[in-house]
Amino acid sequence: MRAAIVDKPGEIRVGEVPDPKPGDRQVVVKVGACGICGTDLHIADGHFPPTPYPIVPGHEFAGEIVELGADVPGGWKIGDRVAVDPSLFCGYCKPCRSGRGNLCENWNATGDTVNGAFAEYVAVPSANCYRMPDTMTWEQGALVEPVSCAVHGVRRIGVEAGERFLVVGAGTMGLIMQQLLQRAGAHVTVVDRNTSRLGRAMDLGAVAVAGDVKDLDDEKFDAAADCTGAAPAIEAAFDSLQRGGRLLVFGVAPAEARVALSPFRIYNDEITVVGSMAVMNSFGAALDLVADGAVDTAALLTDTLPLEQYPDALALMRSGAGLKVQVIPGGEGA
Repeated sequence: MRAAIVDKPGEIRVGEVPDPKPGDRQVVVKVGACGICGTDLHIADGHFPPTPYPIVPGHEFAGEIVELGADVPGGWKIGDRVAVDPSLFCGYCKPCRSGRGNLCENWNATGDTVNGAFAEYVAVPSANCYRMPDTMTWEQGALVEPVSCAVHGVRRIGVEAGERFLVVGAGTMGLIMQQLLQRAGAHVTVVDRNTSRLGRAMDLGAVAVAGDVKDLDDEKFDAAADCTGAAPAIEAAFDSLQRGGRLLVFGVAPAEARVALSPFRIYNDEITVVGSMAVMNSFGAALDLVADGAVDTAALLTDTLPLEQYPDALALMRSGAGLKVQVIPGGEGA
C-alpha cells in the first residue's frame, strides 16, 4: 500500500509499505481522511520524544473496516464506518489502574509511536473504534479526535455559565475550544497574532477578538486556555487572569520549553494552573458533538490533499495559511 513515511526527522516521503494485518481483537481500516496537527509537525522535525523512526504518522482519522482479526468483540463487521481513538494505553500501570490512561507509563498511540493513518490502510484495536452515523463525512469523522482532546481540556479546566474566558490561539484547536466553552455558557474572547483567523472566531460567536493580549486594555478573565504551546502566549494568558483565575495549558509545547510564571501570584491570588493531555474518556462524547452539529466543522475544514502530496500538506499546515489540513488517501472525500 501507499503511505507517508518519516524515515527520520526531516526526511519525509510517500512510498510503498506492507499492507497491515490485523492482530487479535484488531481490525484493518481503509482510511477515508486523516488530519494533520501540530504533533505531526513535531514528529516530522524530531521534536516529539516518544516517536521511533521510521514511522507512518497520522492519528486523526476515520474510515471503513475492511478486515477483521481474530476474536473481535462488539459485533463489528466489514463495511462499518468508524472514527478511531488513537490512544493505546497499557491497562496495567498505576495511572491506567487509577483511571488516568492518558498518563500511561507505557503510553503509545496510533500514528505517534506505531504506524498510523497517513496511508491507505491502518490496523487498530477494535475497542478504539466508534461507529459513525451515515450522515457524517470522513472529513468530519477525522475531526472527532481533536474535538475529543478539547472535550478533555474543558473537563480539566471546568467552566461555569457566564464566566469570561480567554482563548489564546485561533487555529483549529482554539476554535474548537471556543465552541465548547461557549456551549457551556462562557463568554469567550479569542486572541491570535495571525489576525486573518479572527474573523472565523467572531463568526463562531466570540464576544471580542484581538491580535495580542496586550490589545485587550488590561481586561481580566476568570479563566484562560492557551492553545498555541508557545511560551510567551502561556505567560500572557497567565497575566490576563483575575484573582482566583484558572489557566489551562492545552497547546503542545516543545519538551524543552520553559515559562516564567509568578509564584507569588499563584499563591496570593490562588491561581490554578492545569494541563490537559490528549484524550481521556472523551472520544464518544466528541463524536456525538460532531454528529449533532454542536461543533461547526465547516468553519474548520479548509484544505484536503491527496496522500501523494503529504509533504505539501505538512508545509501548508506549517505556513498557517489554512486551519485544518487533511489528507484523503483515496483522493476524494465521502
